[in-house]
Amino acid sequence: MKCYTSLLLLLPLIQATIPASEYQANSDTALKVLNEKWYDTKTGQWSKMWWQSGNIVTTIAHFGAIDSHYEPTAKSIIDTTYSQSGSEGWINGYYDDEGWWALAWIASYDLTHDPKYLNSAKNIFGDMIGGWTTNCTKGIWWDKSKSSITAIANELFLSVAAHLANRVPEDEKENYIGWAQEEWDWFSGTGIINSDGLINDGLDLKTCGSNGKEVFTYNQGVVLGGLAELADATGDDSYIASAKAIADSALNKMTENGILTEAKGHNDDTAGMFKGAFVRGLIRLQKQSSEQRYADFLKMNAESLLAKGKSNDGLFAMEWEGPSTGANAASHASGIDLLVAAAQV
Repeated sequence: MKCYTSLLLLLPLIQATIPASEYQANSDTALKVLNEKWYDTKTGQWSKMWWQSGNIVTTIAHFGAIDSHYEPTAKSIIDTTYSQSGSEGWINGYYDDEGWWALAWIASYDLTHDPKYLNSAKNIFGDMIGGWTTNCTKGIWWDKSKSSITAIANELFLSVAAHLANRVPEDEKENYIGWAQEEWDWFSGTGIINSDGLINDGLDLKTCGSNGKEVFTYNQGVVLGGLAELADATGDDSYIASAKAIADSALNKMTENGILTEAKGHNDDTAGMFKGAFVRGLIRLQKQSSEQRYADFLKMNAESLLAKGKSNDGLFAMEWEGPSTGANAASHASGIDLLVAAAQV
């Protein structure tokens, strides 16, 4: 991975010019584009995407929580998606898919306080526990066919457990804390966090160490939200220190001129969702333990997206630094994640 000029040296020079209200207004407009162009009320999905639609539910819930005018719309869309997909629809052959949907229903519960969403997340997590059978002592498989052990599935397992710990009744809390702590203790000791401080894509099934494969932005982001929630649940700030070390590595190693970049050549509706997951994790960490450099980073990236990564028809491209071409539903949704995050700092 190419190393660019240190973002931590660049950030103090940044002067954000767009107020939070403008980020909210742009989020509202972009969500209208997303839903009018890609949302199917008959399936509850966007552009026939599955796990990505779970991410979009999370995005919509987060925006509804900060914008009272959008809140009724957010609740309506969430209810439609929930009713169309059905509880059994969120359980499939892939534990990472399940984790995205569990986080979506947790965000929906936070917005609506409807216990059906929290119960659905708990049920999904119960199924994810069934993947805790790897040949590497601990951790969960990526899939029920047991073909690989990925970073993202285990980060989602950590994050869902930690999120649930902060929302379930007191007599259930320790169970979820225990799962999150056991996951992190194992995960952080596997070597999957490489010498650059970044998380590789998975483990080698023979050695149970890092497979040395590419780093992606979402692997650096999901863990941030999980560790922030775990710190909140336990009062242990060592989780915040670990999260900030990963976040700072990403800001230094995965940016170009201060703008978050994905590995080159990855521009489909899978990778298009990755940077959105990163900024959602970063804003959750920022809420738990604020740092000016994270606020500056989010604003700088949001300004670049609006100036250089937005097409004439209002679509957000994969590259937040431009060009503003090649947008898809996933890249557009990730751009909304960025604006929603920037509106909160």
